[in-house]
Amino acid sequence: MADQTDVPADPGQRDEVVAAGSDELTAEQWWRRPPSWRRVVAAVTIVLLGYYAVTLVQVVNAGRQHGAGQAEAIVVLGAAQYDGRPSAQLAARLDHALALWEQGVAPYVMVTGGKLPGDRFTEAEASAAYLQERGVPATALLSENAGSTTYESLDSAADQLVALGYDEVVLVTDPYHSFRSKLIAEEVGLDPSVSSTPDSVVTGWSNARRHLLEAGGVAVGRLVGFDRLSDLTD
Repeated sequence: MADQTDVPADPGQRDEVVAAGSDELTAEQWWRRPPSWRRVVAAVTIVLLGYYAVTLVQVVNAGRQHGAGQAEAIVVLGAAQYDGRPSAQLAARLDHALALWEQGVAPYVMVTGGKLPGDRFTEAEASAAYLQERGVPATALLSENAGSTTYESLDSAADQLVALGYDEVVLVTDPYHSFRSKLIAEEVGLDPSVSSTPDSVVTGWSNARRHLLEAGGVAVGRLVGFDRLSDLTD
């Protein structure tokens, strides 16, 4: 009688026999094996991609908010200025803040942003002059003149506003920048909503790229704190 190889009765043992005789495992067999570094890496990758995707959706949705409810101050995030003249990007933010102020959203507009070495004017000074030329009185303007990053500007702005008894603010900035600005404002003690400029000059691929980068920055900033991340995201 011919020799017969013993075949295990248990299905799981039969899978192990098949696996031992083959260099390639089916997907079902691979996942039924004990945890390995490959499964750990795959699981971590899936979680991180999901976290990033959710954050990206939040960044996009925040940028679509252009209206605003009542607040105590409108805070305009700074951008480049050229010898006292706001860049097109900053002017778009200021025009939107002006429209909100004229609608009576808040009695005060706070302009923010310091200056680069060699500049004669801060971003806040250029912004204040721009708004005054368009009818906003000096008594309705507040200024934060030192910040070189979003975090620094909002942290300094929060100190001034809270000292005056104000914490409910509307943040005005570009769509891609709105969600991170809101989270930072919350971190430094403000009660913010966002109203992104509807006519940002950042469009096309540049806009898409900045949304993607912002989502990464926000995802990391939530874990390590935005103050530690500000040098990388501004």
